[in-house]
This record gives sequence, C-alpha cells and structure tokens, in this order.
Amino acid sequence: MQADHLLTGRVLVWDGAPLRDGRDVARIEEDWGVLIAENQIAVTGPADMLRQAAPDVTETAYGRDLICPGFVDAHVHFPQTRIIASWGKRLIDWLNTYTFPEEMRLEDPAYAAAVAGEYLDLVVKHGTTTVASFCTSHPASVDAFFEAAERREMRVYAGKTCMDRNAPDALCDTAIRAYDESRALIERWHGRGRASYVITPRFSPTSSQDQLEALGALWTAHPDCLMQTHLSEQIDEVDWVASLFPDARDYLDTYEAVGLLGERALFGHAIHLTPREIDRIAETGAALVHCPTSNTFIGSGLFDMGGLTARGIPFGLATDTGGGSSFSMLRTMAAAYEIGQLRGRALHASELLWLATEGSAEALHAKGRIGTLAPGAEADICVLDLASTEAIAQRTRQAETVWDEVFATIMMGDDRAVRSVWVAGERRI
Repeated sequence: MQADHLLTGRVLVWDGAPLRDGRDVARIEEDWGVLIAENQIAVTGPADMLRQAAPDVTETAYGRDLICPGFVDAHVHFPQTRIIASWGKRLIDWLNTYTFPEEMRLEDPAYAAAVAGEYLDLVVKHGTTTVASFCTSHPASVDAFFEAAERREMRVYAGKTCMDRNAPDALCDTAIRAYDESRALIERWHGRGRASYVITPRFSPTSSQDQLEALGALWTAHPDCLMQTHLSEQIDEVDWVASLFPDARDYLDTYEAVGLLGERALFGHAIHLTPREIDRIAETGAALVHCPTSNTFIGSGLFDMGGLTARGIPFGLATDTGGGSSFSMLRTMAAAYEIGQLRGRALHASELLWLATEGSAEALHAKGRIGTLAPGAEADICVLDLASTEAIAQRTRQAETVWDEVFATIMMGDDRAVRSVWVAGERRI
C-alpha cells in the first residue's frame, strides 16, 4: 500500500443512518486512524494496525480530538456572503432589500470571483468541505464559483439561478436564455474534476410557467444533474404562489407539472407542506434540505423533522447562507436541535453529525463519495477539538460519554473547535 498520510485519534464511523436506524449505528472509536492514499480514504481502523500496514507513512496524531468527515452543506447562496446577518426582514422583503441588490453586483466577474473565494475560504475554516450553492443569474458568477472551488480542489454543486419575473430587470433572463445558458454551463462544468452542475430555478414566484417548463425540459435532457429550488418556506410565500398559479393543486405542483420533481430534486426549507405534497415527495424520492438558522432568523417556521423522517424522506442540512445567520455547520446542528425540541423531537449528537455529513451527502446523491470515512471515499476530513474553549472544556470534564463531549461542542462550538481540515487528502488548516 502506497499511503500518503495517517491521521490518528478518535474516529467517527457510520454503520447506518442514525436518524432512521437508531443511535447504535454511529460509533466513535478510540485510538483509531484514517489512512489516506491518492486523495482517498484507503483504510480506517485501529491505529496500531494502520501503523504496521504503512510503517513509513507520515502520521498526524490528534489524540483526543474527533476525526470526522468534512461537513456537507446542502443549500447555500454564496452570492449572499457579504449580506449575511442583515437585520429585520422576512423572505420577500429580504430578497428585495438585501439579496437582489447584492446579486446584481456579481455581474462583474472580478467581484463574483472575490466573493466566491472569500466564501469558500470561510466555510473551510468552519470544517465544511462540500457545498451545494445557488449562484446568481449571471453565468460569470457560476464560472467564478466553480473556478474558485477547482483551485481549492473542493467538491461542489452549483448552478445559475434562473428568474424571469418578480425580480429586478438586471437579474432577469428569459425562458430561452435560462435554458441555453444553463445548458452551456452544464457542458462546461458538469463532471469536470470535483464539480457538479445543478439546474436551479430560484423558486416558482420568480419563474414564469414558460421558464419552469424550459428548465423541466433541460432536466429531462440532463437527468444526471441535480435540481435545486425552494419550497414552502413561509406562509405568505405559499399564498403568493397560489395567486400566481391558480390552476396548481399546491406549491409542489408548480414544479411537478413541468417535470421538476424526481429523486434527484432538492427542495430547500419545506416547512409548510400539505399532505399531498408530503405524499408526492415521499413517493418520488426527492430530498428536503433543513435550513434551521435561516428558518428562525427570518421567521419562517419550524421544520417537522420527526414527522417527515417517519415518511422515509431523505434530508440534508444546510446553513442557507446568507438568510441563514452563520457559516458554521456546528451552529446549524445546534439550531436543528433547538427546532427539534420545539417540535418534540430531540435530536441526538449522532443524528446531528450524520445530518451534517452523510445525510447531506445522501441528499446530494454522493453517499459513499463524501460524508464518510469509509474506504474509497474522497479524503475530505474535519478534525474537531472537543475542548476548544474554557466553557466547553469544563463541560467536557463532566461528560459521562464521548457523545456528551460531542454534544457540548455542537451546542457551544464555533470555528475555534475546528482543529484541522483536509480537502482531497491535503491539509488546508
């Protein structure tokens, strides 16, 4: 075995999905290691065994730190990096006051490149190694994002945000332009290195029937792409959709009727769903993406993790930068726990970590590739210091189990808890 590096410490192992299969399918093994070879996980197992298997390899010993998969953020808006944590607006006002003016600035390729690089560097510092992002309606913003990710060797998913109404003229395209520009971007970027293109209508209120139909046709022509959009984030948004699409059975039907519903679909938020919508999402295998800090920050509502889990629907977890108020998946896990408490479903630390890693990878149809330390996975790794601050350390000293230690870091941790980050087998932090 020609190994490149050995990381040793405590290692997080998935034997299943804790959210569906129970907590026992998650293990944290003491004095274990992860052997990296050619940018992939070669072997995971007891540290002594790996030292014997690769006696000459360089070892980085993390001691009591937790070696886990790099975090996977399944729904972000990188163009909103510089307006994160803007005060006091709900969804539609947020778009008009903050989002659209900032997104217009990304028509400038230099500005788009600066924001893309800034965003990716920020998330890596927080332990995130993969994101699925909305870009702006400008193809240059998509190029800027994929180019920045390519330089950093990051696995990313992204697409041009398509809109042809209810937005400033400078951000609107047309049905034909949305199709043609998206198709050209697919040809340029999809499957290039670690890049995957995602067909991206912003949401039904900003796309005409013609544009949604065009994007449905594009997805039919490129079925290996993912499709991402928003669904039922706020009640007034749901009412707005009903007024714009009077013949639709519900919000989901505005997508379903034009071929934008299927197992490779990602619907962000999905808080105010009807029984029919839940049935169709479950039947088609589409994934939902929980955005807890965003849902509380702009007052959207409380995601029903327990009820939707019972229907077998796949989930991702996401910061939703910049409606979401943090770049940190640790903070996002903490918010998911808090929302779960309000809905009567207290998520265990193992469930939260799974959502932020393999759960999001599963939603992105990348299970086995990212979000895990299993052999054959890409070597994207986050190492967490479980006593990163005085406040966390004093709690850790009282912990009865390792999961108590992990939970304290989830609830109180920030970028200081991120000891190290490896991307494509190379240490970046």
